[in-house]
Amino acid sequence: MAAWAETPSGVLVAVKVQPKARRAAVGGRAASADGERLRIAVTTAPENGEATTAAAKSLAAALKVPGSAITLVRGATSREKTFHVTGNVTKLIARLEEL
Repeated sequence: MAAWAETPSGVLVAVKVQPKARRAAVGGRAASADGERLRIAVTTAPENGEATTAAAKSLAAALKVPGSAITLVRGATSREKTFHVTGNVTKLIARLEEL
């Protein structure tokens, strides 16, 4: 699987979250067993879903969409997550390719 895939209402984005990083960042690729993933580093610890929330906020900021456009699809307790981003598919993919 590529790091993202089109859906009728947006894109699915496969990410690998690095909690407790020195600084937050979105960009680069990480290999995983099921394909490539977008890297997201967050400064929060993986406790009570805080790292997941921070990753969703970082992804929203990087894609220039409101936080409400990001939904966790799978991976709530894993570093490997999949988010659905609602919006214009063409614009979202263009922004993802820049990361």
